[in-house]
Amino acid sequence: MRALRNLIDPYLLLLLGTIALAAILPARGAGVPIADGAVTVAVGLLFFLYGARLAPQAVWQGLANWRLQAVVFLSTFLLFPLIGLGVMHLTSRVVAPDIAVGLLFLCLLPSTVQSSIAFTSIARGNVPAALCSASLSNLIGVALTPLLTALLLPTSGEGAISASSIESIAMQILLPFVAGQLLRPLIGDFLARHKTLVGYVDRGSILLVVYAAFSAGVVAGVWTQLAPIDLAIVLVIDLAILALVIVITTVASRRLGFTTEDEITIVFCGSKKSMASGIPMATILFAGHAVSLIVLPLMLFHQAQLFVCATLARRYAARP
Repeated sequence: MRALRNLIDPYLLLLLGTIALAAILPARGAGVPIADGAVTVAVGLLFFLYGARLAPQAVWQGLANWRLQAVVFLSTFLLFPLIGLGVMHLTSRVVAPDIAVGLLFLCLLPSTVQSSIAFTSIARGNVPAALCSASLSNLIGVALTPLLTALLLPTSGEGAISASSIESIAMQILLPFVAGQLLRPLIGDFLARHKTLVGYVDRGSILLVVYAAFSAGVVAGVWTQLAPIDLAIVLVIDLAILALVIVITTVASRRLGFTTEDEITIVFCGSKKSMASGIPMATILFAGHAVSLIVLPLMLFHQAQLFVCATLARRYAARP
């Protein structure tokens, strides 16, 4: 059972259950504005908690190793976007337009926090630097990801970003995030003592967002456009992106003379993408589009990165 849990993220099973619920009982009619209102509240709460938990001092303390932080930052917000642009153009005739947009959007997201630090710890890497990298990535990503999305995605047609979407990002994500940072001195200790409760709120909020997005997709009939082979193609593309980034960050770390511990941090923090930030952002940025298709590459990438990085972490940990 433990081996199975290592291979399959239990939260992914909850996500699949939520998608199944949306397929059987999607929000319709009067239920749509209720679901939309609940999602707005959930996204605001999610990023308020992110802001309240993120310790700025952890970021500043880790910036002393600026070369490592620069490599991770460039991997997350330069290497990944360049790969994403290439992938979107190369696959535009192979996958649905919204999925192609989703592949690029995946590459514009910040790194994860929990899994980046956890895998770095398992692999006996530089955990303080990983804490800084992951925190800094999320802190910057709240503003940089929507900006990159607006700059790199088409201004018309499928996946277009409107001015109202950027305004919604400011109101639903940036404002709660800043409020959380301001209130951190008052509530930070409480959140630290109740991590399990906060985790339930985090994950429950994301499940609600997923339900609303996939409900809209079911009602609009977008899932009738996909066949099992389409899912397999997206998974293969995700794995190719992940493998390419891991190889490049590993080679770059060694060529730049980093220690093995720092290399581990660069590889794990520089190759991750945050589903927790990505799905809520997508529902705002791509309002009016097939959000369920746009976030599909991200959901598959989430499981792929957990499986691949768990295997890689065990190999690093086995070194003398």
